[in-house]
Amino acid sequence: MKINNKTMVTVAVGIGFAASMFACTPKKPSSAGGASVSKNAAEKVYVAPGKHDEFYSFLSGGFSGQLAVYGLPSGRLLRVIPVYSVNPENGYGFTEETKKMLNTSHGFVPWDDSHHPQLSLTDGKVDGRYVYINANNTPRIAKIDLKTFKTTEIIEIPNSGGNHGSPYLTENTEYLIASTRFSIPLPNKDVALDKMKEEVKGTISFIKFGKEEKMEVAFQLLVPGIDYDLASCGKGMSHGYCFLTSYNSEKASTLIEINASKNDKDLLAIVNWKKAEECVAAGKAKTVDGQHVHNELNEATHTATSTTIEKVKMLDIKDCDGVLYYAPVAKSPHGADVDPSGQYIIAGGKLAAQITAYDFNKIVKAIEDKKFSGDYDGVKVLDYESVLAGEVKKPCLGPLHTEFDGKGNAYTSCFVSSEVVKWKLGTWEVVDRIPTYYSLGHIMIPGSGSKQPWGKYLLAMNKITKDRYLPVGPELPQSAQLIDISGDKMEMLLDFPTVGEPHYAVGFEASLIKDKVKKIYTLEDNKHPFVARGEKEARVVREGNVVHVYGTAIRSHFMPDNIEGIKVGDTVYFHVTNLEQDWDIAHGFSIIGANTSELLLMPGETSTFKWTPSKPGIYPFYCTDFCSALHQEMQGYIRVSAPGSSTPLKFNQGK
Repeated sequence: MKINNKTMVTVAVGIGFAASMFACTPKKPSSAGGASVSKNAAEKVYVAPGKHDEFYSFLSGGFSGQLAVYGLPSGRLLRVIPVYSVNPENGYGFTEETKKMLNTSHGFVPWDDSHHPQLSLTDGKVDGRYVYINANNTPRIAKIDLKTFKTTEIIEIPNSGGNHGSPYLTENTEYLIASTRFSIPLPNKDVALDKMKEEVKGTISFIKFGKEEKMEVAFQLLVPGIDYDLASCGKGMSHGYCFLTSYNSEKASTLIEINASKNDKDLLAIVNWKKAEECVAAGKAKTVDGQHVHNELNEATHTATSTTIEKVKMLDIKDCDGVLYYAPVAKSPHGADVDPSGQYIIAGGKLAAQITAYDFNKIVKAIEDKKFSGDYDGVKVLDYESVLAGEVKKPCLGPLHTEFDGKGNAYTSCFVSSEVVKWKLGTWEVVDRIPTYYSLGHIMIPGSGSKQPWGKYLLAMNKITKDRYLPVGPELPQSAQLIDISGDKMEMLLDFPTVGEPHYAVGFEASLIKDKVKKIYTLEDNKHPFVARGEKEARVVREGNVVHVYGTAIRSHFMPDNIEGIKVGDTVYFHVTNLEQDWDIAHGFSIIGANTSELLLMPGETSTFKWTPSKPGIYPFYCTDFCSALHQEMQGYIRVSAPGSSTPLKFNQGK
């Protein structure tokens, strides 16, 4: 089957539908965005002072490049974890130890748009070890350790023109997959844009998560050059497969809003990754150029390292029969979501007002029986009716993304009509709906991507909040809305503004990790090369025009706190160790006139502040974190002399 072109009439209908999407006027505001709120809704989300929330939720920062942690059901913001953007709050990307975390093949890149957090899995269940999140602009995947809530690893994805459909995990976190959003010539080269259609290729990358729990690009699939979107990997009966939506099967490169909406159907990619793994093991992959950078934060030295890798294995799907099939999917789809049983794969079409459920058993049977309706760039397209489990008819406008409660119900977010629709797996009947406020993007049920969701709450993430909160200028906050899904009818409980853009989220019951979170870095285990494990080790060492200060911080003073003999033209590194061994006793460090961020030091941690004084004088330094009643007195002075001066190097050691 060749993908059919629409008639001009159908084009007009499609364009009109698309235009109606973006001209959608928000509904008249009400106290709950159109949904009723019961009188005891506040009681259901109230968490008394000193009490803990029941769930952790992790919301991507979208264009902030970070990851925000909220407690549910209260909606309290607990932490913003820096991932792809520098963060002056704690020095991430500014300190000498963390700068390398933001290295890429394009150099130091201190920003990105982060999109889709995902949780590590064991036997298809959330195991509470790691959160992974992609960067779209400069294709990367980061790993956040849930013992420390720190970003500890970032790997760049080579041969990718935008890492949007990422990082989706296989059942035991064997692989994280990442697909290119924008297909480009591979290897990338100078091509006339009106010749793009003939030149573009796509890639689907498989990031291996080895026994040492480190990421590496195991191999890439070279696939037809369409725009790949979201994905989900199989579980249970469908383990060994991953499913990706795509759009722009027309391969348009201009006015894509119109020109990528001409075909009646787009394509759902069905990848047999175990087959691909076999072909790679059999030597069918080629080693090609694929420069990318791998950054790791060593928890013992508190220091990041960067490694540049030049080559990658690439498997052309034409050299591995059975590794990739397509199935027709409602046009302009977004989410591809596998239900907890692994049997059903759900995809909605933003321009089709239709939700399609595919049956994995039928997919396998259709492949065996060669039930093909044609091909696309040499890839067999499965017959739609042969793989169809059912369709949810006219559920809403703009069906986007589906989550599951583990009780046989599915919930789909609808961008255009701004609502959540609840429907039943197997019967495909809509059983409930609830309006949201407004332009709903993704939704999250804790653990929904696993075999065992916690189907108590649903979090809706909205793009527009007109009339919802006190005005704060031309830009208004985005928001999240918490919905109780424990009963037959959905019930709106709460909404709260969020940091940046709440693009996507994951969550799980807090009891899974809250007693395992790291509280201090023990000084004995601190292997930082410039650590001072006690005040007796505090010192200042000159090496030419480089000065290393081995400093310490403890309530409520620094050691040393008076330093002389620094000269204009010197490069000074303040390596400061927090000697505290008590939970949540942090110290900060900064110098008047410095052009970098502060340090924020956790108990037992060492971090480095680089300073290049430009003028003679006396420069105070001080603690930036309110650590004790005498925090204000926690300060010191540096004397800076002119270049070539004979001022001897001296420092106070508390005598």
